[in-house]
Amino acid sequence: MAEDEDDTEPAVELGEGEPVEGAPLARVASRLTWPQEASNVRRKEGSATIRTPDGPRTLDSVLDDVDETYFDTRQTFLSAVRSVIGTGPVATAEK
Repeated sequence: MAEDEDDTEPAVELGEGEPVEGAPLARVASRLTWPQEASNVRRKEGSATIRTPDGPRTLDSVLDDVDETYFDTRQTFLSAVRSVIGTGPVATAEK
């Protein structure tokens, strides 16, 4: 494929239907710098709605169930939050 061809098609086929509410956890984590205290995460991003396998939740409500008070790295934060929300496909709304 030549570089000068017009790329009008998306690289990934997007499904039909309603958008999923909330932001991916990784996107929220990327807006922060590390290390970070849990209280600072709450202050900066606590109102952010994140996608979970059980539906959208605010980061603040998820952090209520996290035992860590200090995240030395982004990975530590992601692991702590994922231990609460789980991993898996995010439910989408049916038409």
